[in-house]
Amino acid sequence: MNWFLAKIVYRIICGEGDHTAQFDEQLRLIAASDDAEAFRKASVIGKQEEDCFYNQSEKLVQWKFVNVSELCRIAEIIDGVELYSRIEEKENGDLYAELVHKRAASLELNSSRHFLQVL
Repeated sequence: MNWFLAKIVYRIICGEGDHTAQFDEQLRLIAASDDAEAFRKASVIGKQEEDCFYNQSEKLVQWKFVNVSELCRIAEIIDGVELYSRIEEKENGDLYAELVHKRAASLELNSSRHFLQVL
């Protein structure tokens, strides 16, 4: 059995869909014997997890499965193994780096709070 990382993409449509297009990209861990089986399993998950509900404004919100856009075989599951990589190009590199630092600080603060609650 092999492990794969699959990116499953959903389109989020609210009401009549007259808004900026929104997509949810989910990374899922899939166990399969080969690429074809991993793709099939990821597609089944994508279709099964389509959803629709009414929001607070009583507008229908739909999560429609688009497709599996990426599939990467994970050679080995070990501590620190790279699972996914994506290169970003940003107009303001300093602002992007600042945002990354703020998110990291928030994660660190929340993990410290969780640790203190456990004690």
